[in-house]
Amino acid sequence: MTSAEVRCGVAELGRPAASKVPPVMVEVMPVRALLLGERLDTRALERDKPLGIAPLTVEIAGGGIAVLFRYGAIVLFGMATAAMDSFVASLKPLIAGIFPVPEQDEVRLMVRPDIDEQVDPSGNIILHEKTTERLQLVADILAKSLVLSHYETRIADIFDRIEPLAATLREKGRAGASGKELLRHIGDVLLIQQKMVGRVETGEKPELLWEHPELERHYMRLADEYELRDRDRALDRKLDVVCRTVETLLGLVQTRSSLRVEWYIVLLIIAELLLTTYPLVLHR
Repeated sequence: MTSAEVRCGVAELGRPAASKVPPVMVEVMPVRALLLGERLDTRALERDKPLGIAPLTVEIAGGGIAVLFRYGAIVLFGMATAAMDSFVASLKPLIAGIFPVPEQDEVRLMVRPDIDEQVDPSGNIILHEKTTERLQLVADILAKSLVLSHYETRIADIFDRIEPLAATLREKGRAGASGKELLRHIGDVLLIQQKMVGRVETGEKPELLWEHPELERHYMRLADEYELRDRDRALDRKLDVVCRTVETLLGLVQTRSSLRVEWYIVLLIIAELLLTTYPLVLHR
């Protein structure tokens, strides 16, 4: 396949020696997935006659197709153009919690009716035909994979912050952090769990498969290729470890604070007894 053939989006495979066998035409389409922020308000775009609703799929003026997700991810099908970049820029006012540097991933999509739908050894996603439903399915997989990558990085950062606290507990027998800092770590974990389970549903099948069960086999192949379930379970285990570690440290901090308060109370009682008995001793 030459670079000219890839640029035009169509390549010719299996050029026959005789004219009796028609050539297999393969459409090649670059795909770019972006995680722009925490949330994306898609209501304004739903009024512009979209190609699909769940997930929202729109045609980009100037060429290309975009699939948008409310949890801040978008997937772009087509060559990177000024029109596509302008479309992405136009979404910024609709994004809450925008990331300074978006997470992104790029793959190639090939439309080949002559072989099974799969991911080939080069990482190209192969479809029988380019339908809206199939593009939405691919977009769902890529968007979830991107979210998992984002939170894998965040969890790794949390582990890096938790490790010194555990080391301090082992070496010095104390938590090594304030209750407020530990509560922030718990808040981070709860927010990640809430987004993964409540918004993104990384471990769940998309609603699209209820209306198009014939695509389930291809979805399972893509999910296995991107290891969505394994990565989701691994993240869940890591979140559980972080949560239990922080809760243990927080419990130690609170116990230490309680002991300190108890000693303050004892000292106040002693001081009160001294103040009460001192005048009596003087009058004797």
